Amino acid sequence: MSKRDEDEAWRQIVANYGEQPSVDDLPRLDEHVEEHRIDEPSAERLPGDPERPGDGAQGEDASYSPFPWEDEGRYVPPPPPPVPRPEPRRALAWVGLFGAPIVLLVALVFGIYLPGWVSAILVGGFIGGFVYLVSTMSKDPRDPGDDGAVV
Repeated sequence: MSKRDEDEAWRQIVANYGEQPSVDDLPRLDEHVEEHRIDEPSAERLPGDPERPGDGAQGEDASYSPFPWEDEGRYVPPPPPPVPRPEPRRALAWVGLFGAPIVLLVALVFGIYLPGWVSAILVGGFIGGFVYLVSTMSKDPRDPGDDGAVV
């Protein structure tokens, strides 16, 4: 398209801005579509087609479904593997990491007095659990083939 054609197209767009096209200008849909009614099933059947109601001498079939995949059963996944039990030291570290702050928060909210040595043990359990879990973390990635994001 040359610059003049483009300028002329823009002038026509600006000149006709706001006008609505008339229905007579639109192409008719049925000019390009063959005559075929969807609501009338074709008489021919291919091998393997499911029987339709009214086909043959069977009469109306109440179990007929136009969507054969609905008749298939639902997918039932296999049972999950059992949850692995952590080693006792690691479980104690998790209890210290989450349990100690919860006990301190509950005591604070309900106004329960905790002696100083109980509070010190809870704070020490939190810090000790955190340090133990971080120090025993694996240095290798979970998936050896994963080098991180690829840009």
